[in-house]
Amino acid sequence: MIDVEKLVTHWRNGALSSWEDALYLIKGKRVMLGMFAVHLALEKVIKAHVIKRTGSLLPKIHNLIRLAEIAKLDVDVEYRKVLAEINDFNIEGRYSDEVLSPISFKEAKVYMNRAKGTLEWLINLL
Repeated sequence: MIDVEKLVTHWRNGALSSWEDALYLIKGKRVMLGMFAVHLALEKVIKAHVIKRTGSLLPKIHNLIRLAEIAKLDVDVEYRKVLAEINDFNIEGRYSDEVLSPISFKEAKVYMNRAKGTLEWLINLL
């Protein structure tokens, strides 16, 4: 049997750590890697919800929308848009130059502001 509360805490803390990594990377102009870390932050907090909801080990997927569905999160339209946008950075982070054109520091800040609200909402739901 798994310790659900311990795993939820682990994934929540991992999300916060990945968010700090994203801030550091983007500030240092490592924009695409920083956006990958934004994706990781959202993925980890949603996986905390999956564990909390299902009480079982995590699926080995990275799609934020699908993970939110598995967690049965009631995601409003705006947060769903953010998750869909940030999903692209998962692929870009793993297979750079295959999906997205590089984005500017200014564009990254816009994504970060949108993602921050979504991350805070997800953390508060835990």
